[in-house]
Amino acid sequence: MPELPDVEVFRRYLASTSLHKKIDGVEAPGPRVLKGTSPSGLGRVLKGREFTSTRRHGKYLFVRADGGGGAKSLVLHFGMTGYLEYFEGGPGPGVDMDHARVVVDFSGGAHLVYIAPRQIGLVTWTGDEEGFIEEKGLGPDAMEIDRDGFVELMRGRRGDVKSALMDQSLIAGVGNIYSDEILFQSGVRPDAKAGDLGGKKLREVHRVMRRVLKAAVKARVDPERFPRGYLLPRRVEGAECPRCGGRVKTMKAVGRTAYYCPGCQKG
Repeated sequence: MPELPDVEVFRRYLASTSLHKKIDGVEAPGPRVLKGTSPSGLGRVLKGREFTSTRRHGKYLFVRADGGGGAKSLVLHFGMTGYLEYFEGGPGPGVDMDHARVVVDFSGGAHLVYIAPRQIGLVTWTGDEEGFIEEKGLGPDAMEIDRDGFVELMRGRRGDVKSALMDQSLIAGVGNIYSDEILFQSGVRPDAKAGDLGGKKLREVHRVMRRVLKAAVKARVDPERFPRGYLLPRRVEGAECPRCGGRVKTMKAVGRTAYYCPGCQKG
């Protein structure tokens, strides 16, 4: 599932391709992804406007559309398999239009396409981004929460640290994959109790979380481009640990499979 680094890559891609172009119309071949609106309703909101800025909060992408009487924001959540494609003229051979769910048509023949083979993402619009974030019950963004705020949130948790990192109402943006990497880099087992880690270790987890998320964005979420010593490229049970040479193992946490190295993650 796309997590904060994936959505940040999508945000930068959209910002570099699709801003300041007049929207001629919107099609929704996969209306199941639309929430709180309809194909015609989304078209009425966006037609004649221009995307002017982007913002990410956790796993949600907001795209501000100005013009037409008051700003509105297109809201995108990418579910399990969603991503964006931009092209001018016709789609290239690598563009999966069979799974195009929403298509934004710009003046001049350019197009922005939300593609989701599994239709479990979300596309909607809002006139109040902060209100939307509050309505969804999202905590502070994982890249924006400060060290003291992070420590305070974690200190009050009785459950394991992996579930705390993945709790979107607590901290927005981290999911199953990057929680494993954060804990591996911190030397903390996934089933360690968050409230038992202590202030010094929690401050380290916060620092590592920011470092890992930044590294993932820099690598454009390609595991082969991650720094040496990262778990993600070897996130397979029985794989060799990139640090100690031991074997990667799994355990269940929050109903998900967690990957860790028993030799490196003893805390």
